[in-house]
Amino acid sequence: MQPASTTRQTRPVSIPIGAQASLAGDLAVPPTPRGLVIFGHPDATERLTAGTRLLADALDQRDIATVVVDLLTEAEEAIDQRTGKLRFDMALLATRLTTICSWAQRLAALRGLPVGLLCGHTAAGAALVAAAQQPRALRTVVSFSGRADLAGSALRRVMMPTLFIVGGRDAQTAALTSRAVHEMHNDARVEVVPDAQHAFGEPGALYQVGRLSSDWFAERLERP
Repeated sequence: MQPASTTRQTRPVSIPIGAQASLAGDLAVPPTPRGLVIFGHPDATERLTAGTRLLADALDQRDIATVVVDLLTEAEEAIDQRTGKLRFDMALLATRLTTICSWAQRLAALRGLPVGLLCGHTAAGAALVAAAQQPRALRTVVSFSGRADLAGSALRRVMMPTLFIVGGRDAQTAALTSRAVHEMHNDARVEVVPDAQHAFGEPGALYQVGRLSSDWFAERLERP
């Protein structure tokens, strides 16, 4: 995979989740999008990292629109920094993902596009819960270094194709993912990035994550 393009055009968005609360995000829509990927983070700092931009750029290269979004409000983020609990609240984060999906489908530029979820760490568990709850609204899920085990019994209700990307040197996540896949009854696939650890910080590792995820979404986010 070549280094991702820097031509992706983004604009900030504010996604309402209540009368007085909203989530911050960045929206990018290529000229002829084939689908939409919601890329959710429970940690606001992750949305702004070079790694997140690289993965979103890889999707943009395949004509896939992206909403890169914080799953917690600023106030909730402050609470989570102190307690570390909200990032593990699967019901809360799953509801946020489905709310973002509904918001996106009301935008003229995104209306009718097939939707996928891309999440890492604890948000991956929430993505699987959302997939079990909203099988008609979503088409596929990709988890990278994700805590699939946090989805609990929802794993058995996920019917859509799911890709898990793990590092070859991340034995803990690999073991948790293997047990999760064993519980699932769908098209669940595991791809291993050799020599990579949990954060995919090794040279070229995130490019491989971008290639695997963008290939997966490009194939599965085709209009019916």
